[in-house]
Amino acid sequence: MSTRLATGGRLLNTHKPLNFTFNGKRLRGVEGDTLASALLANDQMLVGRSFKYHRPRGVVASGAEEPNGLVNMGADGTFEPNQRVTTTELFDGLTADSQNHWPSLEFDVGAINSHLSRFLPAGFYYKMFMYPRALWKHVYEPFIRQSAGLGRAPKSRDADTYEHYHFFCDVMVIGGGVAGLQAAKTAAQSGAKVLLIEQTAHWGGRAPVDGGTVDGTPVDNFVENLVDELGKLPNVTLRKRMMGAGVYDHGYVLGYEQLRDACPEKSGPRHRLWRIRAGHIVTATGAIERPLSFAGNDIPGVMLASAMRDYVVNYGVSTGDRTVVLTNNDDAYLTAFSLIKAGLTVPAILDARALTTDSPAMVQAKAMGLRVLTGHGISKVKGGKRVTGVAVCSQAGQGAVLEEIPCDAVAMSGGWSPVVHLWSHCGGKLLWDAAQSMFRPDVDKAPKGADGSAFVTTAGAASGALRLGDCLGDGDQAGKLAAAATGFRVKQSQCPVGDTPREAPMEPVWLMPQGAGVQLRSKAWLDYQNDVKVSDVQLAAQEGFESVEHAKRYTTLGMATDQGKLSNINGLATLAGALGSAIPDVGTTTFRPPYTPISMGSIAGEARGDVFQPIRRTAMHAWHDTHGAEWEPVGHWRRPYAYVRAGETAHDAVMRETKNTRDALGLLDASTLGKLVVKGPDAGRLLDMLYTNMMSTLKPGKCRYGLMCSENGFLIDDGVVARIDDDTFLCHTTTGGAERIHQHMEEWLQTEWWDWKVWVANVTEQYAQVAVVGPNARKALEALGGMDVSREALGFMEWADGELGGFKCRVYRISFSGELSYEIAVDAGQGQAFWDALMDAGQDLGVMPYGTEALHILRAEKGFIMIGDETDGTVIPQDLGLHWAISKKKNDFLGKRAQQRTHMTDPTRWKLVGLETLSGEVLPDGAYAVGTGENANGQKNMIGRVTSSYYSPNLNKGIAMGLVLHGPDRMGEVLDFPGTNGVTYKARIVDPVFYDKDGEKGNV
Repeated sequence: MSTRLATGGRLLNTHKPLNFTFNGKRLRGVEGDTLASALLANDQMLVGRSFKYHRPRGVVASGAEEPNGLVNMGADGTFEPNQRVTTTELFDGLTADSQNHWPSLEFDVGAINSHLSRFLPAGFYYKMFMYPRALWKHVYEPFIRQSAGLGRAPKSRDADTYEHYHFFCDVMVIGGGVAGLQAAKTAAQSGAKVLLIEQTAHWGGRAPVDGGTVDGTPVDNFVENLVDELGKLPNVTLRKRMMGAGVYDHGYVLGYEQLRDACPEKSGPRHRLWRIRAGHIVTATGAIERPLSFAGNDIPGVMLASAMRDYVVNYGVSTGDRTVVLTNNDDAYLTAFSLIKAGLTVPAILDARALTTDSPAMVQAKAMGLRVLTGHGISKVKGGKRVTGVAVCSQAGQGAVLEEIPCDAVAMSGGWSPVVHLWSHCGGKLLWDAAQSMFRPDVDKAPKGADGSAFVTTAGAASGALRLGDCLGDGDQAGKLAAAATGFRVKQSQCPVGDTPREAPMEPVWLMPQGAGVQLRSKAWLDYQNDVKVSDVQLAAQEGFESVEHAKRYTTLGMATDQGKLSNINGLATLAGALGSAIPDVGTTTFRPPYTPISMGSIAGEARGDVFQPIRRTAMHAWHDTHGAEWEPVGHWRRPYAYVRAGETAHDAVMRETKNTRDALGLLDASTLGKLVVKGPDAGRLLDMLYTNMMSTLKPGKCRYGLMCSENGFLIDDGVVARIDDDTFLCHTTTGGAERIHQHMEEWLQTEWWDWKVWVANVTEQYAQVAVVGPNARKALEALGGMDVSREALGFMEWADGELGGFKCRVYRISFSGELSYEIAVDAGQGQAFWDALMDAGQDLGVMPYGTEALHILRAEKGFIMIGDETDGTVIPQDLGLHWAISKKKNDFLGKRAQQRTHMTDPTRWKLVGLETLSGEVLPDGAYAVGTGENANGQKNMIGRVTSSYYSPNLNKGIAMGLVLHGPDRMGEVLDFPGTNGVTYKARIVDPVFYDKDGEKGNV
């Protein structure tokens, strides 16, 4: 049985007991335990059931590679499924429940699948669920949905908070083992700013467990001193419980920090997602021990040798009184020595290698009185829900049992695989090391940055250096390379010297015994969680799935929550053997971030609840609210739709505001319009490519209306561009387009024109902007006093800096209403005061604020288009009669070539026109015009649609704009527009400019 030992447990505080529950049973652990070590200390060997066959599963590892120990943890607002017991630190009051069973863990009805395994081989679902088709809806699909997934989805709102954090450093070291610590020290000594992270709660990696000396000092003391030294350096940041989740281009790294998982009673965010930019990255991520493939290697009590060593040394936990050690390398002998030191029994060490000379580890084992059987393996493990014994066989045979050894645990070791995931995330390549039977990083094919130089270096076991001395040397070299790569002068220093014990070569063992028959192969497990066996991979090869990616999907090998950390190499080797190919010829599957699962809450960060999509408010928002604003969402902003007075409806208010703006004076809060500063020697060049018309010829002090298209030729935004000076432009965008267009500009700058000298800044929220509109607009500004805003001093489509009423401002002489109009920008902090001053100055001039609906009516009366109304993602400028805004002088702009395609020049494209109902009523917005005949589906042919429709109080009739087939050639023709209310509206095609066609009102 598994139990707590009287000695050992270097990470424990045995004076602080902790209570927890597992499946409703009250258990006890101590401070420093993981949930896995605490369960084992309480003889809880069975922790879950496998996904497909519901076989009993116990803890097999001690770290993030654990495939079996997944639990539902917590309750209500703190409930979290699929928590890994090996990485979950124990805390008082922890509650956990095992997964994937019914009605209980001990008695699971689903275990019948194990007895039906011969009928449920790899890929059976691809064949079985196809026929008969009638069973799909009522039998197959409900069954699949019921069976899918592990754990339960949370039903309550997450009670915790999360945050994002941005960090910049010269060198980032991922992994706090001896190689990572040494790399961080070496890089820091050069003066580089270093970030060192470790995913566990402890520094040193495996070294303190495996032992050894560094410069004559015990390695655990060396680690302690080195961490203390790094902690005192001002240019070093140390973070524990932080995992390097992914490495991306340009030195971008995601870090996942668990802040309160071990102490939920503390305040603050639970998880923090770090967004890191590093000049150079060192991945000292260690290596993972591989299991061996033999019949019954999934029975609870069969464990990785290194994991068993961890539980004995770190947590003082014995997995069993009698442990058989099974290995193909010398490293597993350390586990036997640790067990003997703890007072436990090792009946035998089964070494699959047939060595001519004993290795030093063998010599030491025999000197301790241990029985070492070389050339031997396990035919099968005895037991069901826990190990009771093993059947010993010759590794070279077919599994004939030579003897049976009673035991209650098996420690297996099939060699080590460097953790190359982060190296591979951004393009690092691997090579096959035949001597150690591992894929390790190919230093000549490292991930490269934009300048062609490597920006990731591996260190220690992640490079394939498995011995202590080799790890230290490799880490020291990696730190020097990283410092030099970031421009720092490397200081000459002596690398600490660690033990490099002599070891006999390991021998690759992909199946035990090597001639195992189908009965044994069908119980030899590769992927513990997804129930993938050696026979499944061989079947996949037999059925033609020769690509490793195809075989992965056919068998689900490596597709569980551990992403194949234990199973991938054994699976690749099995596939290679079935195909008669070399392992490197088969290749590897794709490594994708994150390295281990991260919480959904950390991805969202603060973006939840009220701040999931924060409401953006202008500087005058409070004033609008107290003056009857009826709010309209526009993008993330809230804008006044209309200012409703007592006794009015919203429609009444819109009519009043529209009429007053034409007759007297209206104020519009235009702060929400996007404002992008484009600056640099190549600013004009950039804008010439982004806009359809020429912007580089615009003179400082002038403005120009511009259209922006996607590379597909479709219109995506419009706005006024002002040239500030020779190198600076201010581009106005639509309210909903500021972030989108900013992103559009940056995408092209960063991916296509990265060498252009130009920068873009979004300054939308830095300014409050007010449109002063109407016949009395100039009088209102003159009443404020200050700068000259006469027609002669400030002409149409010009701008000027100055002061009005004591406010520093920038005044644009532009109009979206067709009236005399000024748009005035002031610092956002002065927005409300400036608005108040305008309201005071306009009291005798009939001033009245107006909202977005009045704005729409005013622009529609003038035939001005609105992005999102007249456009829908399929409209090009030519459809809207905007040929004049497309330059014929430029060689190219985004969308030019697309607009020359036959579809774009098709004469049957619908064109913009104005529409007036014969009765004067308002056309339904979005209504379609029907023509003669029917289409192939028996529906009436559509020949146009309404894009905007309003009632104009200035014209006393309904007006509309629309896209119509051959529209400009059909002036005066009457079309039918069926409404959803059963009424067909008749409307005449007219010029889209309904009001002041010659533009005299605005040009005064």
